[in-house]
Amino acid sequence: MNSIFSSADILLPDFISDSKKAAKWAVVACDQFTSEPEYWKNAYDFVSDDPSTLNMILPEAFLGSDSADKLPEIARHMTEYQNSILQEHANALIYVRRMQSNGKTRCGIVGKIDLEEYDYSVGSVSSVRATEGTVLERIPPRVAVRRAATLEMPHVMLLVDDADKKVIEPLEILTSEMCKLYDFDLMLGGGKITGYKLTPEQTKDVLDKLSNMFYKNTSSIKFAVGDGNHSLASAKARYEEIKSEIGAEKAKKHPLRYALCEVVNLHDNALEFEPIYRLVKTKNADALVSALETYCKQCEDGPQSVKCIIGNEERVISLGKGTHSLTVGTLQKFLDEYKASNSDIEIDYIHGLDSIYKLAQNENSVGFVFDGMKKEELFTSVENDGALPRKTFSMGEATDKRYYIECRKISQ
Repeated sequence: MNSIFSSADILLPDFISDSKKAAKWAVVACDQFTSEPEYWKNAYDFVSDDPSTLNMILPEAFLGSDSADKLPEIARHMTEYQNSILQEHANALIYVRRMQSNGKTRCGIVGKIDLEEYDYSVGSVSSVRATEGTVLERIPPRVAVRRAATLEMPHVMLLVDDADKKVIEPLEILTSEMCKLYDFDLMLGGGKITGYKLTPEQTKDVLDKLSNMFYKNTSSIKFAVGDGNHSLASAKARYEEIKSEIGAEKAKKHPLRYALCEVVNLHDNALEFEPIYRLVKTKNADALVSALETYCKQCEDGPQSVKCIIGNEERVISLGKGTHSLTVGTLQKFLDEYKASNSDIEIDYIHGLDSIYKLAQNENSVGFVFDGMKKEELFTSVENDGALPRKTFSMGEATDKRYYIECRKISQ
């Protein structure tokens, strides 16, 4: 039987079948809307004083020097919810049907991944593979949250390359045999979500099918991290910490060895890859754009290009063949080098065309828009070339990201 991904003791609030209360409980991934704090203000207003996963996370829009001051409050809410409203569903896999904001339906399975099988370092050949470069400076603040936490909530989505659709898709016609756990509309335009607990027989069947697929698949990649790599990397870093504290043998039996996640088929019809655009805050936008033009004069003729947005002005710049096989790779390499000699600029990573156009209207801001990669290229690209440039793609719009719903105990 597959041992990389398995069932977990999953915690859900006792009111999860109450659609109104559940809508306040479920909150989008903390790394979304990082340049739009008004989204998070609306979330706090919507939740008000009701129980919510919002009280157990730290939205990255508010990361700052005072972030550490918020950790005790996060830990307090975790303990409070664990002692009062969370109920355990032992050895569970949850089949998730997610209607996205565009009306398309995406399906997945929630369980736990073995962090012994995951390595986010450069050149990794682990079974669970990071698909994009990991920004190491983003890990410590997340580890600090996990270090103080008694619970985890997943926004990690792992991809399997199941072109024949034999693992997840057949579950849809079996939902009448499952226990429906939740069914409600997600807040702030996030669509709708329904979750079913698989029967023990269905759980074994799914895990056996995964094992068979991995056995037949010659790729060394069994799961590719589609969303939430920095969250998973932080879980891995915390697990390595506990290893050093209590020893490798004891750590293997510790809850921190595992991390909750949702597994989704790369070939799910609703799964669409979207570019993650760049927003640069700089006091000299013209100098930035001119530097990019100069940088690309060294490139051979080719198809790469990027659209620069400054207020209401748009300029298309040819990158030629580029310095990387992907347009985003060429642009990111330039921005990294430019920032190295212009430390006052800030680079942000933006999901969605509407958001990048809106934010590029702000003073001292430049938006960069470009074409993305095709999802069918993912496994082959990572297998052959290693991790993609960081923040290469996003699986859908920001509102379609995973919402925190399920919890798992990570303290002993």
